[in-house]
Amino acid sequence: MAEVNSLVLGALFFVAAVLYSSVGHGGASGYLAAMGLMGVPPQLLRPTALVMNVSVATISLARFWRAGRSTGGTDWRLFWPFALGSVPFAAFGGAWKLGDRAYYAVVAAALLAAAAILLWRSRGAPPVRGVEVQLQVSTLPAIGLGAAIGLLAGLTGTGGGIYLSPLVLLAGWAGPLASAGIAAPFILANSTAGLMGGTATWASLPPQLPWLLAAVLLGGLLGTSLGLNRFSARTLFVLLAAVLVVAAVKLAVAP
Repeated sequence: MAEVNSLVLGALFFVAAVLYSSVGHGGASGYLAAMGLMGVPPQLLRPTALVMNVSVATISLARFWRAGRSTGGTDWRLFWPFALGSVPFAAFGGAWKLGDRAYYAVVAAALLAAAAILLWRSRGAPPVRGVEVQLQVSTLPAIGLGAAIGLLAGLTGTGGGIYLSPLVLLAGWAGPLASAGIAAPFILANSTAGLMGGTATWASLPPQLPWLLAAVLLGGLLGTSLGLNRFSARTLFVLLAAVLVVAAVKLAVAP
């Protein structure tokens, strides 16, 4: 990556980290979109996005937990069945060596799905059961859903939180605060598993990693502060969704 591209990419990473961390997410789909738009080689996309995700998700988990967000913190009874299914499959997906063409196709589809979810959230769509009460989680379906999300997370280099939260809401297993409470640990667990699973097969991380990491750490600190102060990201959700669509199209038609 050229020096000027590194500066632009760092700025894009910073914006993605601010936006995603403000709602307790790690931002991997944003980092993947930024790298896709900047023409970063495909072998660097997954490990770079996962390193960024681990960093921002750790900040989100620590700061939101300390501030007593969600249902007073992460509800581990809601979290464990999803993590039980997702973590091993995230490691398996991370170790799965896809060809460039197949990887681009999978990431493009994942970015389009993420864009649709962001647009849905930007409209303030309520959960199916519009009360902030955690309901009984169906364990086996939750494990299966976690496994599917974990595999997608490992294959693409994401944490899966952007997919988990709306699915939990639609299933009626929890309200928006409780579902947000499990996003950061879910992302952290899957990103760590995917990173560990892929260490034997992935290329070295880019030399610009310290600069990019500094950008997302600053963005994560700012984003969690904004989120804790009830920052509204509706407009940013729409803008980011547009970026994800453009990046998805670019990756889909990449040679």
